Amino acid sequence: MALSSLYELWRNTNHSAIVTERLIIFTRYPEPGKAKTRLIPALGAEAAADVHRQMTEFTLTQVKPLLGSRSLTVEVWFAGGDRIQMEAWLGSGLHYQPQPDGNLGDRMTQAFQSTFDSGVAAAVIIGTDCPELTEVLLEKAFQALQQTDVVLGPATDGGYYLIGLRQAIPDLFQAIAWSTDHVLQKTVAIAENLNLSLTLLPMLTDVDRPEDLPIWEKWKNTRSTDGRTTG
Repeated sequence: MALSSLYELWRNTNHSAIVTERLIIFTRYPEPGKAKTRLIPALGAEAAADVHRQMTEFTLTQVKPLLGSRSLTVEVWFAGGDRIQMEAWLGSGLHYQPQPDGNLGDRMTQAFQSTFDSGVAAAVIIGTDCPELTEVLLEKAFQALQQTDVVLGPATDGGYYLIGLRQAIPDLFQAIAWSTDHVLQKTVAIAENLNLSLTLLPMLTDVDRPEDLPIWEKWKNTRSTDGRTTG
Protein backbone atom coordinates (compact mmCIF):
# COMPACT_ATOMS: atom_id res chain seq x y z
CA MET A 1 0.00 0.00 0.00
CA ALA A 2 1.36 3.44 -0.95
CA LEU A 3 2.29 5.91 1.79
CA SER A 4 -0.39 8.32 0.56
CA SER A 5 -3.03 5.59 0.86
CA LEU A 6 -1.88 4.77 4.37
CA TYR A 7 -2.11 8.44 5.28
CA GLU A 8 -5.62 8.67 3.90
CA LEU A 9 -6.66 5.60 5.88
CA TRP A 10 -5.12 7.04 9.07
CA ARG A 11 -6.71 10.44 8.52
CA ASN A 12 -10.17 9.06 7.78
CA THR A 13 -10.08 6.63 10.70
CA ASN A 14 -8.96 9.22 13.20
CA HIS A 15 -11.21 11.92 11.81
CA SER A 16 -14.17 9.60 12.25
CA ALA A 17 -13.13 8.73 15.80
CA ILE A 18 -12.83 12.40 16.75
CA VAL A 19 -15.96 13.86 15.23
CA THR A 20 -18.42 10.98 15.19
CA GLU A 21 -21.45 11.69 17.37
CA ARG A 22 -24.58 9.73 18.10
CA LEU A 23 -28.09 10.75 19.01
CA ILE A 24 -30.04 8.02 20.78
CA ILE A 25 -33.82 8.36 20.82
CA PHE A 26 -35.78 6.39 23.39
CA THR A 27 -39.34 5.72 22.29
CA ARG A 28 -41.89 2.94 21.97
CA TYR A 29 -44.13 1.53 19.28
CA PRO A 30 -47.47 3.42 19.45
CA GLU A 31 -49.66 0.53 20.55
CA PRO A 32 -52.94 1.63 22.18
CA GLY A 33 -53.00 0.83 25.85
CA LYS A 34 -49.20 0.81 26.15
CA ALA A 35 -48.20 4.26 24.85
CA LYS A 36 -48.73 7.44 26.85
CA THR A 37 -50.70 5.59 29.49
CA ARG A 38 -50.97 8.63 31.78
CA LEU A 39 -53.00 10.35 29.04
CA ILE A 40 -55.46 7.47 28.68
CA PRO A 41 -57.90 8.67 31.40
CA ALA A 42 -58.29 11.97 29.53
CA LEU A 43 -58.00 10.85 25.90
CA GLY A 44 -58.62 7.13 25.72
CA ALA A 45 -56.11 4.51 24.63
CA GLU A 46 -56.29 5.13 20.88
CA ALA A 47 -55.93 8.90 21.10
CA ALA A 48 -53.15 8.67 23.69
CA ALA A 49 -51.18 6.33 21.42
CA ASP A 50 -51.77 8.71 18.53
CA VAL A 51 -50.34 11.59 20.56
CA HIS A 52 -47.26 9.48 21.17
CA ARG A 53 -47.00 8.66 17.47
CA GLN A 54 -47.26 12.32 16.49
CA MET A 55 -44.75 13.45 19.11
CA THR A 56 -42.20 10.86 18.01
CA GLU A 57 -42.56 11.94 14.39
CA PHE A 58 -42.31 15.57 15.47
CA THR A 59 -39.09 14.82 17.36
CA LEU A 60 -37.58 13.33 14.22
CA THR A 61 -38.34 16.54 12.29
CA GLN A 62 -36.18 18.36 14.86
CA VAL A 63 -33.39 15.80 14.50
CA LYS A 64 -33.26 15.75 10.70
CA PRO A 65 -31.47 19.12 10.22
CA LEU A 66 -28.56 17.91 12.38
CA LEU A 67 -27.79 15.14 9.92
CA GLY A 68 -26.71 17.75 7.40
CA SER A 69 -24.63 19.82 9.80
CA ARG A 70 -22.86 17.28 12.04
CA SER A 71 -21.09 13.94 11.75
CA LEU A 72 -24.03 12.25 13.42
CA THR A 73 -25.69 8.87 13.50
CA VAL A 74 -29.18 8.37 14.92
CA GLU A 75 -30.30 5.28 16.78
CA VAL A 76 -33.86 4.60 17.87
CA TRP A 77 -33.99 2.42 20.99
CA PHE A 78 -37.56 1.16 21.10
CA ALA A 79 -39.89 -0.68 23.44
CA GLY A 80 -42.88 -2.63 22.17
CA GLY A 81 -43.31 -3.76 18.60
CA ASP A 82 -40.37 -5.08 16.62
CA ARG A 83 -37.82 -3.78 14.14
CA ILE A 84 -40.08 -4.46 11.14
CA GLN A 85 -42.91 -2.48 12.69
CA MET A 86 -40.58 0.36 13.63
CA GLU A 87 -39.17 0.57 10.11
CA ALA A 88 -42.68 0.53 8.64
CA TRP A 89 -43.55 3.42 10.93
CA LEU A 90 -40.44 5.63 10.91
CA GLY A 91 -38.58 4.41 7.83
CA SER A 92 -35.57 2.25 7.10
CA GLY A 93 -33.00 5.05 7.18
CA LEU A 94 -32.51 4.85 10.94
CA HIS A 95 -30.75 2.34 13.16
CA TYR A 96 -33.13 0.47 15.47
CA GLN A 97 -32.28 -1.26 18.71
CA PRO A 98 -34.73 -2.95 21.13
CA GLN A 99 -34.48 -1.52 24.61
CA PRO A 100 -33.05 -4.03 27.10
CA ASP A 101 -34.75 -5.08 30.32
CA GLY A 102 -34.33 -3.05 33.48
CA ASN A 103 -35.30 0.39 34.73
CA LEU A 104 -34.64 3.58 32.80
CA GLY A 105 -31.20 3.96 34.32
CA ASP A 106 -30.23 0.42 33.35
CA ARG A 107 -31.38 1.01 29.77
CA MET A 108 -29.56 4.31 29.42
CA THR A 109 -26.41 2.79 30.90
CA GLN A 110 -26.47 0.05 28.27
CA ALA A 111 -27.24 2.48 25.46
CA PHE A 112 -24.26 4.69 26.36
CA GLN A 113 -21.96 1.72 26.91
CA SER A 114 -22.87 0.21 23.53
CA THR A 115 -22.34 3.56 21.86
CA PHE A 116 -18.93 4.31 23.34
CA ASP A 117 -17.80 0.73 22.79
CA SER A 118 -18.33 1.40 19.07
CA GLY A 119 -15.86 4.31 19.14
CA VAL A 120 -18.29 7.23 19.20
CA ALA A 121 -16.81 10.38 20.77
CA ALA A 122 -19.98 12.02 22.11
CA ALA A 123 -23.54 10.80 22.60
CA VAL A 124 -26.87 12.30 23.59
CA ILE A 125 -30.00 10.47 24.73
CA ILE A 126 -33.42 12.04 24.39
CA GLY A 127 -37.00 10.86 24.60
CA THR A 128 -39.92 11.93 22.45
CA ASP A 129 -41.98 13.67 25.13
CA CYS A 130 -40.55 17.18 24.84
CA PRO A 131 -41.77 19.13 21.79
CA GLU A 132 -39.91 22.22 23.05
CA LEU A 133 -36.62 20.45 22.32
CA THR A 134 -35.60 21.97 18.99
CA GLU A 135 -32.69 21.29 16.66
CA VAL A 136 -31.06 24.46 18.06
CA LEU A 137 -30.92 22.97 21.56
CA LEU A 138 -29.71 19.64 20.23
CA GLU A 139 -26.93 21.49 18.44
CA LYS A 140 -26.02 23.27 21.67
CA ALA A 141 -25.89 19.95 23.52
CA PHE A 142 -23.39 18.46 21.08
CA GLN A 143 -21.35 21.66 21.03
CA ALA A 144 -21.19 21.67 24.83
CA LEU A 145 -19.86 18.11 24.83
CA GLN A 146 -16.73 19.37 23.12
CA GLN A 147 -15.77 20.98 26.44
CA THR A 148 -17.85 19.40 29.21
CA ASP A 149 -18.28 15.89 30.59
CA VAL A 150 -22.05 15.91 31.08
CA VAL A 151 -24.89 17.87 29.49
CA LEU A 152 -28.34 17.81 31.06
CA GLY A 153 -31.65 19.26 29.89
CA PRO A 154 -33.68 19.93 33.05
CA ALA A 155 -37.42 19.21 32.91
CA THR A 156 -39.99 21.06 34.96
CA ASP A 157 -41.10 17.82 36.60
CA GLY A 158 -37.71 17.38 38.27
CA GLY A 159 -36.29 14.97 35.72
CA TYR A 160 -34.39 15.66 32.52
CA TYR A 161 -35.32 15.56 28.85
CA LEU A 162 -31.74 15.14 27.59
CA ILE A 163 -28.45 13.74 28.81
CA GLY A 164 -25.19 13.87 26.90
CA LEU A 165 -21.84 12.25 27.72
CA ARG A 166 -18.33 11.89 26.29
CA GLN A 167 -17.76 8.52 27.93
CA ALA A 168 -19.79 5.87 29.69
CA ILE A 169 -20.40 6.85 33.34
CA PRO A 170 -22.60 4.13 34.90
CA ASP A 171 -22.57 5.83 38.32
CA LEU A 172 -24.78 8.61 36.92
CA PHE A 173 -27.66 6.14 36.69
CA GLN A 174 -27.29 4.31 39.99
CA ALA A 175 -29.36 4.75 43.17
CA ILE A 176 -31.89 7.05 41.49
CA ALA A 177 -35.64 6.85 42.05
CA TRP A 178 -36.81 7.18 38.46
CA SER A 179 -40.06 9.01 37.62
CA THR A 180 -39.75 11.21 40.71
CA ASP A 181 -39.06 14.92 41.06
CA HIS A 182 -35.56 14.28 42.44
CA VAL A 183 -33.99 12.70 39.35
CA LEU A 184 -32.22 15.83 38.11
CA GLN A 185 -31.09 16.90 41.57
CA LYS A 186 -29.65 13.45 42.31
CA THR A 187 -27.92 13.26 38.93
CA VAL A 188 -26.29 16.65 39.40
CA ALA A 189 -25.12 15.63 42.87
CA ILE A 190 -23.54 12.43 41.50
CA ALA A 191 -21.79 14.40 38.75
CA GLU A 192 -20.40 16.85 41.29
CA ASN A 193 -19.20 14.02 43.54
CA LEU A 194 -17.39 12.51 40.54
CA ASN A 195 -15.80 15.91 39.75
CA LEU A 196 -17.42 15.95 36.32
CA SER A 197 -17.88 19.21 34.44
CA LEU A 198 -21.56 19.88 33.80
CA THR A 199 -23.58 22.03 31.40
CA LEU A 200 -27.30 22.66 31.93
CA LEU A 201 -29.58 23.50 29.02
CA PRO A 202 -32.77 25.57 29.42
CA MET A 203 -35.56 24.03 31.47
CA LEU A 204 -38.38 22.58 29.35
CA THR A 205 -41.59 20.64 29.95
CA ASP A 206 -42.28 17.04 29.02
CA VAL A 207 -45.79 16.19 27.86
CA ASP A 208 -46.75 13.33 30.15
CA ARG A 209 -50.02 14.30 31.80
CA PRO A 210 -53.34 15.74 30.61
CA GLU A 211 -52.41 19.18 31.94
CA ASP A 212 -49.35 19.17 29.67
CA LEU A 213 -51.36 18.71 26.47
CA PRO A 214 -51.65 22.45 25.67
CA ILE A 215 -47.86 22.50 25.19
CA TRP A 216 -48.13 19.80 22.55
CA GLU A 217 -51.10 21.50 20.88
CA LYS A 218 -49.05 24.69 20.61
CA TRP A 219 -45.93 23.10 19.17
CA LYS A 220 -47.52 20.70 16.73
CA ASN A 221 -49.13 23.66 14.98
CA THR A 222 -45.96 25.77 14.98
CA ARG A 223 -44.17 24.52 11.91
CA SER A 224 -42.74 26.12 8.83
CA THR A 225 -43.56 24.82 5.38
CA ASP A 226 -40.60 22.41 5.38
CA GLY A 227 -41.87 20.63 8.50
CA ARG A 228 -39.55 22.33 10.97
CA THR A 229 -40.63 24.49 13.85
CA THR A 230 -40.51 28.22 13.38
CA GLY A 231 -39.65 28.91 17.00
